[in-house]
Amino acid sequence: MKQLLTCCLCALALQGVVVAQDNVIDRVEWVVGDKAILRSDIEEAVQAWLANGQRFQGDPYCVVGEELAVQQLFLHQAALDSIPVNESYIMQIVDKRMDYALQNLGSKEKMEEYFGMTSSRIREMYLEMEQNNFMMNEMKRNIVGDIKVSPALVRRYFNTLPQDSIPFVQSQVEVQIITLEPEVDIEETERVKEQLRDYTERIKNNETSFSTLALLYSEDPGSARRGGELEFMARTELDPEFANVAFNLTDPNKVSKIVESEYGYHIIQLIEKRGDRIKVRHILRKPRVSNDNIKSMMVRLDTIANDIRNDSVSFEVAAQLVSDDKETRNNYGIMFNKQTASSRFEMQELPVDVARVVDGMQVGEISAPFTMRLHGDKIVCAIVKLKTRTEGHKANLKDDYETLKELYTAKMSEAKVTEWIREKQKNTYVRVNRDSRDCEFKYSGWVFYEDNKE
Repeated sequence: MKQLLTCCLCALALQGVVVAQDNVIDRVEWVVGDKAILRSDIEEAVQAWLANGQRFQGDPYCVVGEELAVQQLFLHQAALDSIPVNESYIMQIVDKRMDYALQNLGSKEKMEEYFGMTSSRIREMYLEMEQNNFMMNEMKRNIVGDIKVSPALVRRYFNTLPQDSIPFVQSQVEVQIITLEPEVDIEETERVKEQLRDYTERIKNNETSFSTLALLYSEDPGSARRGGELEFMARTELDPEFANVAFNLTDPNKVSKIVESEYGYHIIQLIEKRGDRIKVRHILRKPRVSNDNIKSMMVRLDTIANDIRNDSVSFEVAAQLVSDDKETRNNYGIMFNKQTASSRFEMQELPVDVARVVDGMQVGEISAPFTMRLHGDKIVCAIVKLKTRTEGHKANLKDDYETLKELYTAKMSEAKVTEWIREKQKNTYVRVNRDSRDCEFKYSGWVFYEDNKE
């Protein structure tokens, strides 16, 4: 009886309109179970997608409306299965989305104008979206489970592909790197520390606020425009040295001692502690490396490169002995592609400074020394060796088994998810506004409310 009543109420909602709090007429576009998806929900999501650089294949309102409906199917099941939420991971994604929107739209004021809401409401919107995305992805993993993949299955999949469907594998390279960090002069370090000590004194003497100084002088662009304020973060999300000082703060009116991290030097002020998470504001100042120190390091790298070319030492041994790059030093200098979990990179996946150098190199060649920037302004000197280059080609089993394995796995995963959605379409009350009849939906089988006279 309760389910019947819910369905009747949903059907009535679909045949009418609702009035939003700001007195603007808002129409129900979808009903999934007891959840109504309004036109304003879809418009809000479309704006968020566009602000984050996403594009649509088809009518945005059709694409996003269906996406929200499918999401509700997953969320309903996730609630039943008590899927846990990784809050710290979600907050990192929300921060990145907010920063991207700010950079893309130019300012906080322009962002608020674009969305038609306050920045705090925009953050709430992104938070809800990312929580939903997280639970939806976790549900997909549960639905897909472990897919058994064998060379025989991948071979069979490849042999059934039409010639025009065989994927083209872009040119890929493997690169080894040695980096050296030029030393910062003691005088420069003391200059930066003296600036931070001065800021601390001005705050203690109530001459100005921490937020004002962060806005004016902090070299962390992401937080400077918010008066140095960071979001709630767990200890593991912060630089270890920064976290040790931040989590020991107890008085929001006091300023921390100067703390050094891999990004530079900071002073920190506590805003709030909430369980194992902390919210602080900080001011970052970065010491500048002198041109003389950069030249000195380039000369040293030039000598190392010549030693490698003359077979006095191998690139692999040199990387282990002298490289400052923690990620590659113990891997013979080989760069690792985190996007694909392999050592192969397409050119656009390499750091820009490395890609420029590698582009014209031959396999086995050692580059001349060059500079590259890390963490925004941090300068390091480097040499690279082009280990391998694979020219662009149609995929084949000999050279591209892993690529084909991933494609096969993705196809099987999508098939399982599609089957699950089709079952949910049959077993869940879902109705779509009849004005969406012309939409080209990804999944067929949606029921328009006029087709059923509940």
